[in-house]
Amino acid sequence: MPGRSWLADLLSRLGAGARVDGLGILAFEAATAMSRLVSLHRTLSDVEVRRLRGDALRAEGVARLTSADQSLLLRLACGELVADLDRTADTAARLGARCCADAPLLRGFDRVYAEAKRGRLAQLDATIVFSRGAGKRFRKMERHVAVAVKLYAEMDALSELEASERRMEQWKQHSGPIPAQAPGKRQAAEPGEKLMRELRAQRHKVRRLMEGSLWSVPARKAAKLIAKSVLAVLARMSIAFGAFVPGLPPLTVGRAPALGHLSGPLHRAATPDAALRHSAPIFRQKDTALQVLESIKPSASTVGGSGMELRYANVVLSVETLLDALKPASDTEELRAGIDLSRRDGLYKMLPMSIRKAVNAELRESWRGQPVNEEAAAASRDAVASVLRWLGPMAHDTVRWHDERSMERAQRFSMRPRALMVQTLHFADRQKADAAIVEVLVGLSCVCWYDDERRRLESMDWDDE
Repeated sequence: MPGRSWLADLLSRLGAGARVDGLGILAFEAATAMSRLVSLHRTLSDVEVRRLRGDALRAEGVARLTSADQSLLLRLACGELVADLDRTADTAARLGARCCADAPLLRGFDRVYAEAKRGRLAQLDATIVFSRGAGKRFRKMERHVAVAVKLYAEMDALSELEASERRMEQWKQHSGPIPAQAPGKRQAAEPGEKLMRELRAQRHKVRRLMEGSLWSVPARKAAKLIAKSVLAVLARMSIAFGAFVPGLPPLTVGRAPALGHLSGPLHRAATPDAALRHSAPIFRQKDTALQVLESIKPSASTVGGSGMELRYANVVLSVETLLDALKPASDTEELRAGIDLSRRDGLYKMLPMSIRKAVNAELRESWRGQPVNEEAAAASRDAVASVLRWLGPMAHDTVRWHDERSMERAQRFSMRPRALMVQTLHFADRQKADAAIVEVLVGLSCVCWYDDERRRLESMDWDDE
């Protein structure tokens, strides 16, 4: 296989000091799983859960465009977290499959995880036991991820140096021998010699990082760390959402304090019957990762269901930028120099055809025969700013959500709490979102018209002088 031949070639170049009994190239997959677990652990902290239930899910934009039903919003948020945990559990199961037969928990972790999600008593006990040392394990995973990020970067640097070496060899083959200098003159080091020194130093650096990273950690040890942490996160999720989302594995009141090592206990609601009334449980009798993903899949009537969430978010961010360029620059209420027409044209090209038509129709209806003066422009600016106060945060969270789930190195190994889909435009009703964007664009057009007219009159006055 190409991957194996590449790995064998790398190990041969690094020398015999590189261990081959560890994870090897799978270290980066393990590091990705660990970073996701740390991110989930932080997302489920008391502070983040309170912020989610308080500010994020009660935001005006979410209430206007998605839903004001907190039970439904909590279910959507929990469903996304479960889907992320499912992907991490799959990694633990794949690594566990490489372990020897005397580790049944690891070799059959897919079954263990499925039983734990169904709330079977034995697996709940295991979840609680594993959670007691969760804090120490998460700190260990943070260190593993940090070293993996450094190793990834140094391996990239090594690849660039080796590419330079190959180009140097090709140049030598086609340029012929270098003429010898006259005796007595001090010869400078050849570029090839400097490159070889850099290569030797870089290979040594990579080899040392391999020896101290997940690259050299046995699969059994890494799988055990990830598997225990998966169950700890599942237990924490049950505490955080169990009173509001039916179907999560139950934890009794007596067991909950054992999870205090994670981030402190969360108190359940006194009336469990007040849980979700308008949605089905996340976990079903035959639950799979695919079913969980389907439970949070946006419908066709939403912005996300039509695949327009990122495009709409960029439109809103562009409006914010253009409106900012037209704000009063000082207390004298002097306007800035205005905005480049190319930026307006770029915004117009971003608009879907349906919104273009709606904006043009609204402009013809609203501004037919109406003067566009300073008073009208100020009112429009205020109206646009009022909508952006609740629409803007959803757009920013949408862009952040997509950025955080990209495969770029900085995001692949990110351990920060992440934006959740329910905070974004994914589940927003498309008709309501369209209406809000049309309102913003119509108001922005009025501000731009006034700015154009102001600059035209100023130029005329200058010509008269």
